[in-house]
Amino acid sequence: MPNSTPITVAIYSDVICPWCYLGKKRLEEGLKLAGVGDAEIAWLPYELNPDMPEDGVERTAYLDGKFGPGKRAEIEARLTDAARQDNLAFNWPGIKRTPNTRKAHILVALAGGQGQGDAAKGALMKAYFEQGRDIGQDEVLVDIAMAHGLSAAELLAAFKDLALNAEIVRLEAQAQEIGVQGVPFFIVNNRFGVSGAQPAAMWAEALPKMLAERAEAV
Repeated sequence: MPNSTPITVAIYSDVICPWCYLGKKRLEEGLKLAGVGDAEIAWLPYELNPDMPEDGVERTAYLDGKFGPGKRAEIEARLTDAARQDNLAFNWPGIKRTPNTRKAHILVALAGGQGQGDAAKGALMKAYFEQGRDIGQDEVLVDIAMAHGLSAAELLAAFKDLALNAEIVRLEAQAQEIGVQGVPFFIVNNRFGVSGAQPAAMWAEALPKMLAERAEAV
């Protein structure tokens, strides 16, 4: 019988982080294995490329310049192998641009206010990594937002909301303050920090212990 004790997981990540995509899938599988059916998931922003031009850049040239052509291919091959084990697939040839992700984070924050943050996050990652869609473009973001209960007008207004943009920056600064040096980074029950795309088996073993400690504290 699923464990009914609530558990919260706040996750710092970027929508174009492949390890975050794997980390999401592994956490979901770990929750199932642990019998945790009512986890509250909150996604927190962490822009890997905060200075990216608003329209993004051509992906292959950008990553070849950052890592070198051989290293980029090596990283992609390693991720492909890891994804296969988790029944995910990266469509590297289909991803043409590395986008600026600020607007995508705003979409997730807006959707989160309606209980759709986790679903919107998953849709953005799937659109980017599997469908090769440019999730830095307004029309793509509007399409995803409308599938998760948001209107086009609401989303486009949020992009220009100075307070919401400032909140994204504040949360990213908070990540630095608590020592987050890479993503994904998970915070369970506001107490336990877990770094990296950990295997589902790790979550299945660790989550019951975390729940037990919460129950004892209460």
